[in-house]
Amino acid sequence: MTMDLKKYVATVPDYPEPGVMFRDISPLMSDGKAYRYATDQLVDYARSKNVDMIVGPEARGFIVGCPVAYELGIGFAPARKEGKLPRETVKATYDLEYGKSALYMHKDAVKPGQRVLVTDDLLATGGTIGATIKLVEDLGGIVVGTAFIIELKDLHGRDKINGYDIFSLMEF
Repeated sequence: MTMDLKKYVATVPDYPEPGVMFRDISPLMSDGKAYRYATDQLVDYARSKNVDMIVGPEARGFIVGCPVAYELGIGFAPARKEGKLPRETVKATYDLEYGKSALYMHKDAVKPGQRVLVTDDLLATGGTIGATIKLVEDLGGIVVGTAFIIELKDLHGRDKINGYDIFSLMEF
């Protein structure tokens, strides 16, 4: 069975600022069959990569990655904003349109040599995913793939993570 997941994505014009077409996956997540279908596709991809661990950035990466990790019976590690993790962390910074931001992971979140899949709801400019990849690699993990529900082609995020396998369920 195939499913047209684009029917479950709401497009919100001029959000969060004028000129932006926001792609909202809330309708997909609220439909059990669509959410399961999308998750199953990501699980199949993860299996093909023989992953040991899923890592996702705050916060929608959790929504995408956790059910994949659960289905595979493997762990999930969050990449979080500053001040959200209570133990010793590693940090990776990335550029925003106006300034910088950073993500953090616990130092013991990924073991050296673990095969890691990085997941998020969408690939846009690639900054968040690039920082997440850096965190995984700084901890000794091997990023064997990246997986997204949506890829925004016009923002060229693929260019920032060139050299990594990229899997996306749909493109806008």
